[in-house]
Amino acid sequence: MKLIFLLRNDCCPSRIASVIACVAACYATVVSFSADADEAGLLFHTHRLVLDNNEGCAVADLNRDGHLDVVAGRSWYEGPEFRQHPLRELKAFGKDYLENNGDHVFDVDGDGWTDVVSGSFIPREIYWYRNPGAEGLKENRLWSRHLLATAGTNNEITFLRDLDRDQKPEWVVDSWNTQADLMAWRFDKSEDGTPRLVPWVIGRGINGHGMGFGDVNGDGREDILFAQGWYECPPSDAPADTLWKFHADWKWVGASCPVLVRDLNEDGRADIIRGNGHDYGIYWLEQLDPVDGKTQWREHLIDKSYSQLHALAWGDLTGDGVEELITGKRVRAHSGGDPGAAEMPCLYYYQWDREKNQFERFTVEEGHVGTGLQIRVADLNGDGRLDIVTPGKSGTHILINQGYSSDH
Repeated sequence: MKLIFLLRNDCCPSRIASVIACVAACYATVVSFSADADEAGLLFHTHRLVLDNNEGCAVADLNRDGHLDVVAGRSWYEGPEFRQHPLRELKAFGKDYLENNGDHVFDVDGDGWTDVVSGSFIPREIYWYRNPGAEGLKENRLWSRHLLATAGTNNEITFLRDLDRDQKPEWVVDSWNTQADLMAWRFDKSEDGTPRLVPWVIGRGINGHGMGFGDVNGDGREDILFAQGWYECPPSDAPADTLWKFHADWKWVGASCPVLVRDLNEDGRADIIRGNGHDYGIYWLEQLDPVDGKTQWREHLIDKSYSQLHALAWGDLTGDGVEELITGKRVRAHSGGDPGAAEMPCLYYYQWDREKNQFERFTVEEGHVGTGLQIRVADLNGDGRLDIVTPGKSGTHILINQGYSSDH
């Protein structure tokens, strides 16, 4: 336990709080973060694509030229130079929001060209934007917008995830409304061939801010984790309309989207990584032996030096076969009303040390680049190293992985 780190990063309400109070705080949550080797990490070249309030992004080869492109709000960016092209119009609302809380790529109509699927925060419509194909892309045409469904729930964030194991993703909504049904939608077509989304109720009347996917109970099926607990995936032979069993094993406030599920300590049980989307701190939750059929968890602090850790991602940035945790500060979440909102933007990656059972933090960028609602990880320039795309109110950026200084 590194008490000096905790004092330096305000584990107590005040920097002049007593040592006794700080020790008490330390024992309330097991500390599992080391900041000692931040200078020995990877190097990244930062390139801003655009400065606006867009908070979603996606990566795909949109023009089928063999290079990955980036979707971010109103535009798409053609790799490998990432030239900006128009995609759609988006309305602004509130103090500093756009009507877009996530970008997803999927060939909706099956024509071989990757389309974009997107929703918003308060409006309940889900739209897909049709890729205009080779000629339309060259002519910089706007992508035509088509309604897929009216979701009927307020969206905190959305995911594409294959929940029913049919090799085709579903559209999954995490709602901040704690009493909303937990819903997914299956991609389908009407009799005339028009793409649509068909609603699928997973759980009734229980939802909330924060969502992730993983096998919580070790039965080989992927469950859904969210603010108030987790929904257990039923067996594959269960009827299609079977509601998933709800387990009220925890209650989180403002959890990250997503929360991540990994067996960090390799004990055969899935652990959880959860950020505070609208406050300080990120934690990993170690799964213990169940008691009376209920999962048990021990919380470990990873880092509490910055706030608004709304988006998390995994990616093997170092190329050693072990994925790193990637996260940062969401810029002006709730229009600057969250704790620590005025502090500097930042983006970090964390390496897991299996021997010490703790994370070690490394800087991707500080002072200019924060996050929005999504972080994407992909090899954007084909050099064999994974790069990072992050949108947000500090701008949409690509961060090109340069490897270690010793590589140059």
